[in-house]
Amino acid sequence: MNTTTDRAADRATDRTTGGTTGGSMDPAYGDAGWDELVAAALLGTERRRGSPEALLGAAAVQTVRRRAGLRPAEAGPGPSPRRATRVPSLRVSPAAARAAVGGPRRCGQRQRAAGAAPDLTELLPQWLAAAGQHGYRAPASLVPALLDVARARSDLRPQALALAGTRGLWLARLNPDWRFALRGGSGGAGELPDAEDSAGVERLWQEGLFAERVALLGLVRAHEAAAGPRLLETTWSTERAEDRLMFLDSLRVGLSADDEPFLEAALGDRSRNVRATAAELLSALPTSALAGRMAERALACVGPEGVTPPAACDAGMLRDGVVKRPPAGRGERAWWLGQLVESAPLSCWRERFGGLGPAEIVALPVAEGWAEELHAAWCRAAVRQGDPAWSQALLGSASAPPAAGPATASLAERAKLLSTLGDEERAAWVAEFIRAHGLSEAFQLLGVCVVPWAGALGRAVIEALDSAREAGGYPWSFSGVMGLAERCLDPAEAGRLDALAAEPVEEGGAAAYWSEAFQRLVATLRLRAALHAELAPPR
Repeated sequence: MNTTTDRAADRATDRTTGGTTGGSMDPAYGDAGWDELVAAALLGTERRRGSPEALLGAAAVQTVRRRAGLRPAEAGPGPSPRRATRVPSLRVSPAAARAAVGGPRRCGQRQRAAGAAPDLTELLPQWLAAAGQHGYRAPASLVPALLDVARARSDLRPQALALAGTRGLWLARLNPDWRFALRGGSGGAGELPDAEDSAGVERLWQEGLFAERVALLGLVRAHEAAAGPRLLETTWSTERAEDRLMFLDSLRVGLSADDEPFLEAALGDRSRNVRATAAELLSALPTSALAGRMAERALACVGPEGVTPPAACDAGMLRDGVVKRPPAGRGERAWWLGQLVESAPLSCWRERFGGLGPAEIVALPVAEGWAEELHAAWCRAAVRQGDPAWSQALLGSASAPPAAGPATASLAERAKLLSTLGDEERAAWVAEFIRAHGLSEAFQLLGVCVVPWAGALGRAVIEALDSAREAGGYPWSFSGVMGLAERCLDPAEAGRLDALAAEPVEEGGAAAYWSEAFQRLVATLRLRAALHAELAPPR
């Protein structure tokens, strides 16, 4: 505690204990707990009709109380015992396990390792994924660290909670800092009943934690597609809006025509976000009634004769998820047109354009300056509907300059389109892009490629890094790609990099930095190989 806070604590203590400064604590904060004081500080003291000085004084008193601890009293009931799990614990060495979840540094702190030593925190996502893939649960000593990881890094939360298992949920009930795990994603769920155990399913659905309920919904849907919506309907009217939204979002996995009646009903939900998500999911079902309505509207606006955007946003469009008010800088009619086209099934355009295929349709000239709006909407539709043929047409040739592509020069849009392609097609397209354009614009594209990068893609990355070294640049100009390479290159490529890492260099200059960067890359690849070997079950 600093000096200012110490003085505040002394003054506040005097006020509450009848000290020499006199006075009494502001009644607005007299019985407030620490969480309430934090909320008052964030929302403003006016909400509690108290003064800033009184808030600081109350906070100081609470600080003294928290540091002083509790008075001796009769012990309360102990925590309920944790249910046993029947999955194997991790077999990794304790040193490797501690290093994988943050080592001597606090979890969540991102700190680059010195010199050519690998940064273990960068490998944590792969370590968690590999452990989960083999069905492990963490040993008891590792669970607190995993919960800290899940708290600090939301991107790793599902994997960390899955690895922590039911023991992690048990501990989360005992520590306020880990309470987030009780309402996290399905990764934190515990043991689930059999999908055919109707009584067990009903009991967990009514009484379980949100994480367990999301996992249960997925289990039931996997067993019988139509059973998922039926389960949701039993409690839908009593769920909170944010929970309804998350339940809907979980339907993306395994989305099918069996979900359509439920989603169609959700178009009338009282929450705007729920309505929008239901419309988005229905538009991803090409045979749904909503997709048909959107196709009828879109086909009336776009065809061989040109583009005529809608003149108004009527009640039917609003119910089907069209947002009426455009963002700043967008015209209303262009905004409505884009939403109609992206929600229409892509299969409807072949007949509209006289039997032409996706590549031929995309290549057609679009008059009146509507090409960018129309192509961007088709890109969103291809991603939403997972259509590889349209994605290939919109991507065009990887060797062509990005600005000359058939649909979009945006690397973010191209990365989304690539995600709809098969693993090998995706890797081949990105490898060709790197050979033609180098690494300076390849970061986002590499991020959607399946790990590990092997074959043509791995060779293209290594050759591009070598070319950058020979061109006299510095490795930190490619730090993003180098970081990805450490995590994503196939560890088998370490031998190919040995020559670059061991090449004799003079002291100073770019060559020395490149040598150190390649040494670090090789060391990280070999460490990844060792970690995966340690996690792999025995033959």
